[in-house]
Amino acid sequence: SAPGRFADYFVICGLDTETGLEPDELSGENFEQTPLRRTFKSKVLARYPENVEWNPFDQDAVGMLCMPKGLAFKTQADSREPQFHSFIITREDGSRTFGFSLTFFEEVTSKQICSAMQTLYHMHNAEYDILQTPPTNEKDSCSSTGDCNGTAVSKLQRFNSYDISRDTLYVSKCICLITPMSFMKACKKVLEQLHQAVTSPQPPPLPLESYIYNILYEVPLPPAGRSLKFSGVYGPIICQRPSTSELPLFDFPVQEVFELLGVENVVQLFTCALLEFQILLYSQ
Repeated sequence: SAPGRFADYFVICGLDTETGLEPDELSGENFEQTPLRRTFKSKVLARYPENVEWNPFDQDAVGMLCMPKGLAFKTQADSREPQFHSFIITREDGSRTFGFSLTFFEEVTSKQICSAMQTLYHMHNAEYDILQTPPTNEKDSCSSTGDCNGTAVSKLQRFNSYDISRDTLYVSKCICLITPMSFMKACKKVLEQLHQAVTSPQPPPLPLESYIYNILYEVPLPPAGRSLKFSGVYGPIICQRPSTSELPLFDFPVQEVFELLGVENVVQLFTCALLEFQILLYSQ
């Protein structure tokens, strides 16, 4: 049986420099996009511990759900703000395990990966120039007006480009906690503080491994009806577990649901749930 730990796994997902750039087949064919706008396959790079008997690690599911859009590449010209999301893995017996992921961007230091991205751009531009070359009898009209549609589109394509001699390449990476209960706010704080420690010019008070070991092995699940306070990298983290006589744990901000769906849609969904209608949510 589970020993009642706050978290079962700490997971790192991202770019595997050994396998290089692999198209993400789950995202569909997107070769018409510029290479920076394509999605590439992410991998589980590390997990701690290797495995726990009460919650076997599902590498395929965790890898896909940690980075559902695959790897993303950007340059210094793009916004690179960290993004947080959560997911649930439901097993055949109905049991659940919860995941919380923080995705951020770090500089690509592998020369092979940078060269591969540059090569993809050379191939993309060469193919695009062939497709956009007007027929012979249209060349004069394009050059005389100076406003050929193909030229305008080609310039737009090249705007979202990568030049290895000029640009800095960044790739998405993810740190994740796999937990037996859905303490979303606490897990988000843990991950944000770990990311802050990695990106801060000043090292944290203790080695990062100490904080990860603490959250995996020394922080227990709070008993029903009790709250728990434990130390993060830069400050205390608090979570509260409802008692058996209260509503189940729901640690997500309801405000986001209204912002995403609107009041009328939320009311309609709530009505459908009360009337036991079938509800299908369709999303990218």
